[in-house]
Amino acid sequence: MVDYHFSPNALPRNSIFAKRGMVATAQPLAAQAGLDILKQGGNAIDAAIATAACLTVVEPTSNGLGSDAFALIWTKGKLHGLNASGTAPQTMSISAVQARGYQNMPAHGLIPVMVPGAPAAWAECSRKFGKLSLAAVLQPAIDYAERGFPVSPVVALNWKRAFNEYKEKFHDAMFDPWFQTFAPNGRPPEPGTLWKAPDHAHSLRAIAETHSDAFYKGELADRIDAFSRKHSGFIRKSDLENYQVQWIEPISTTYRGYEVWELPPNGQGLVALLGLNILKQFELTSEAGIDTYHKQIEALKLAFSDGKAYITDPSDMTSETQQLLSETYAKERAGLIGQSAIAPEPGRLSKAEPYILPRRMRTVTWCRSSKVTLWASDREL
Repeated sequence: MVDYHFSPNALPRNSIFAKRGMVATAQPLAAQAGLDILKQGGNAIDAAIATAACLTVVEPTSNGLGSDAFALIWTKGKLHGLNASGTAPQTMSISAVQARGYQNMPAHGLIPVMVPGAPAAWAECSRKFGKLSLAAVLQPAIDYAERGFPVSPVVALNWKRAFNEYKEKFHDAMFDPWFQTFAPNGRPPEPGTLWKAPDHAHSLRAIAETHSDAFYKGELADRIDAFSRKHSGFIRKSDLENYQVQWIEPISTTYRGYEVWELPPNGQGLVALLGLNILKQFELTSEAGIDTYHKQIEALKLAFSDGKAYITDPSDMTSETQQLLSETYAKERAGLIGQSAIAPEPGRLSKAEPYILPRRMRTVTWCRSSKVTLWASDREL
């Protein structure tokens, strides 16, 4: 039996250098697609869109068309922030969820599904900053879906874990399409299996040809609406039709001479800035010392506790972002860090009551060309 996850090298990743462009992501095929777009004359935005779209095909265990998207884009001397996170369907409410027999929001199924923002983000970034057409940029993802690609070991492992979990937990007809799509022969693909996704290719082509309108106003929107109605979901075509991405002002802090920028809530970038604000209250004498690690861990614990307590949609936040980023608040939080680990609790702000809103998000794409840099995050719904 081949151990696909064995590596004789404790640090298997080598340093990579390039003069004109670079793409970094978790899946080599997606990164290669981004590089190919750069070689065709595309810029970092084109490459990032191509890479993100490919990840929905070659890494479906972590990405999908039903994702959110966030981006920081630096071009022509200006930093732009994009928030393409999902909004709740108009018919969703606490009472409506409770009427379906739930006291808490379920983790799976159609009820927790928000309006996906990723396709709209691709189209908007392409329109505003891209050099190549959206059709050209999405073509690598379409090719992978139509012609097939070899499933990588890590993706196969996660695929198998998801399949086993879903097979044990979910027997409702609502999940039948999932099994038909991702386990058509009654089992997940093994590492190296040539995997094709013709329906996914069709969806990507429709998005490319209509600049995402098919997803929000056309054929794909109709199919989403019909499936949601059939299985008691909240999302409707009208929710998709009304969706718009938001261009927002990024937020920042200064850390030891560097200006660090993030997107404001409802994204989780504020957590990174809070952690840095706490850390800069200390003199860190060693890069890899135990005391340095201790302070870094404790600072992040405090920052994440504040993130869970205060970050939500901007219109519903009970505190101002700048209040959380203030030097006074950072010193107060840093004062809680001693020689021992602590169980973190959110800080208390004037006129603010903390509440817990856990979120999961991971950055999956980073692209840079000589003139434009883009960081992008997709969060799977």
